[in-house]
Amino acid sequence: MSKEFTEEAAGNANFIHDIIDDDLKNNRVSGQVHTRFPPEPNGYLHIGSAKAIWINYTAAKKYGGLFNLRYDDTNPTKEDTEYVESILEDITWLIGEKPSGGIFYGSDYFDVCYDFAVWLIKQGRAYVCNLSAEEMREYRGAPTEAGRESPYKNRTAEENLALFESMKNGEFPDGHCTLRVKIDMSSSNTNLRDPAIYRIVHMSHHRQGDKWCVYPLYDYAHPVQDAVEGITHSLCSLEFENHRPLYDWVADAFAEYRGDSSRPKQYEFARLNVTNVVMSKRYLRSLVETGLVDGWDDPRMPTLSGLRRRGYTPASVMDFVRRAGVAKVYSTVEYAALEHCIREELNESAPRRVAVTDPIKVVITNYGKSGEIFKLPNHPAKPEYGTRDVLFGRTLYIERDDFAEVPPPKFFRLKPGGEVRLMGAYIIKCEEVIKDERGEIVEIRCTADLETGNGNPADKRKIKGTIHWLNADTAEDGEITFYDRLFTYENMNEIDEREYDKYLNRDSVKLYPRAKFEHGLTESPFDARFQFVRVGYFTRDSKFADNSKWLSIVPLKSSK
Repeated sequence: MSKEFTEEAAGNANFIHDIIDDDLKNNRVSGQVHTRFPPEPNGYLHIGSAKAIWINYTAAKKYGGLFNLRYDDTNPTKEDTEYVESILEDITWLIGEKPSGGIFYGSDYFDVCYDFAVWLIKQGRAYVCNLSAEEMREYRGAPTEAGRESPYKNRTAEENLALFESMKNGEFPDGHCTLRVKIDMSSSNTNLRDPAIYRIVHMSHHRQGDKWCVYPLYDYAHPVQDAVEGITHSLCSLEFENHRPLYDWVADAFAEYRGDSSRPKQYEFARLNVTNVVMSKRYLRSLVETGLVDGWDDPRMPTLSGLRRRGYTPASVMDFVRRAGVAKVYSTVEYAALEHCIREELNESAPRRVAVTDPIKVVITNYGKSGEIFKLPNHPAKPEYGTRDVLFGRTLYIERDDFAEVPPPKFFRLKPGGEVRLMGAYIIKCEEVIKDERGEIVEIRCTADLETGNGNPADKRKIKGTIHWLNADTAEDGEITFYDRLFTYENMNEIDEREYDKYLNRDSVKLYPRAKFEHGLTESPFDARFQFVRVGYFTRDSKFADNSKWLSIVPLKSSK
């Protein structure tokens, strides 16, 4: 993404910008607009994460504010430094810079959260509860009926302080008790029915080590973290809408604790849903761990690292989420729209080159020269890209499916007795087909109309077909991998996660190990992107040092 911010990069004004405008107009924001992106480091970021990043980043940028990255690392059972590192790499790649407000960790606020919890206990607003998780769910009741008070709710502040201290010191096993806040067991919003804010977890933390045996829950820790960092607008996905009253309760109590009337406000937006895509990090992790994909950066994965490896650009991803829009209502965007964004960009910027995915040999029997140069445009619509010299010879490679021994109707490529134009070079005619002992075609013998060069036949006859080719003497060897969508079913949100495996596309990878490339192409840098004429857009596979491995970014046309 360009570092120069524009209104177009932020998208059209949306309801979040309207909220910010109103807050600024009515002096409800003191100082700069300040947003954050709070990923849990339990997996790699995906295309849905890109929407949350884009919304928070562009809102801060538009209003001259700050944008924080804050790792939500309050659950040591799921977190890993691999994910911490990948998240920063993905965000920096996507926005083209480090987060302007800084990089923070929720675990850095454990002391603040603990001291605040102690204050809540002293205020008589929190208590240690020994109900099991199952009992707590039972006591909480249903939305249509009030919950029941915990039998431990009336413990004295002194008793609760002593028990909470024992929890912190590791004197109780996991699940023995929790710390809950006193709100309203009769509330129609079950999130307010004395929610737990601390649980016991005997596990080393990736940053804090073994210092803590109690960890704050997200709904409690998040508004505290927002307040400490000075976040003004806590923008999150719509599934947190019912949690907002709890966010407000904690934020108000923390403002009282600090003696500071300013506090963050939470606003929700509909998350991004894309056809033929699953964004459950739990399931994506399962795909990786079971070897069904080639890691988190498998080019079929919806992860940002997978898109980056596949050759997608930050601008194309940001353009996609911008076009998807910001709303309060769930919707699903066609996967083809993501492909359109990168295709539109590469159609303008990608130089053209020639590669033959499944080669078959063609011998020009009447060609006696040692070779000659033809000039091919680097981009047919951009003369400023110039031309390149391509060597023609007696022996060539063409695509196997550009020849048909028994052609279907309206087949305008090479066939027995038929003529076709070699792109930028001669017109050739098929004279003979050579097969091996198994009956497979191994060579096609042709004659060239040596009067044509790169021009039209002297007799004005019409040649309908044009195919690409490579000189067999200078072509470079390599392999090309084509990728298709990972799931066959369009709306995966309709499918129970336990059934996802039934819809895996078993033909989502197709390898061409005998591909041939235009001379010099395999020496291209890893971040280079090319259109292989008549085939699609491609890039070198950055996961391998072998520079002969290429993978598909997107076909020339949408499959939909």
